[in-house]
Amino acid sequence: MKVSDIEEVIKLLRKAYKRFREPVVTEVAKDNDPYRVLVSTVLSLRTKDDVTRAASFRLFERAPNIYELDKLDEEEIAELIYPVGFYKTKAKNLKRIARIIIEKYSGRVPDTLDELLTLPNVGRKTANLVLSKGYGKPAICVDIHVHRISNRLGLVKTKNPVETEFALMKVLPEKYWIEFNDLLVPFGQNLCKPISPHCSICPIFKYCDRVGVEKSR
Repeated sequence: MKVSDIEEVIKLLRKAYKRFREPVVTEVAKDNDPYRVLVSTVLSLRTKDDVTRAASFRLFERAPNIYELDKLDEEEIAELIYPVGFYKTKAKNLKRIARIIIEKYSGRVPDTLDELLTLPNVGRKTANLVLSKGYGKPAICVDIHVHRISNRLGLVKTKNPVETEFALMKVLPEKYWIEFNDLLVPFGQNLCKPISPHCSICPIFKYCDRVGVEKSR
């Protein structure tokens, strides 16, 4: 894929996006609440979207803000978020996150990458989602779908999501940084799958270098 094709590819991905169910974090982030983005992203790690969606809204009903979350004990949180992956560990981390944010940041979710990365179980993916979807700051969230598809397209040539993040920052116009994850996640879940992607019905097929694709449908 040529860098000069990015504009057209984004347009086609936006059109395709309308056919898919939006990612759970995108749904949760519609009110631009950094707390909700942070919590739902932590819950989403190694968990399917439908499970994350249900668990997030159960928890938000009981704990609509960081102070209410802090009032819950680990067992209550675990019960509310079950059956997300590693729910007991996530419950423990969410309890710690709530206490740290209240004590160190006066109840406000940090809005810098460095500060977010100090929170338990918060990596670059989660931090960038909070910055972009919670605070509207330009940041590229790179998950497995963004990493895989960016390399498959030939837009970048990287070995891991961190490398992909920095490589994309060099070639992707900043105006697309926030929505790039939104567009590629459902695209990767439904069409551009890890094994045997649906190339025959892919709207951006002619722009794709198909790096590493050995079999397709």
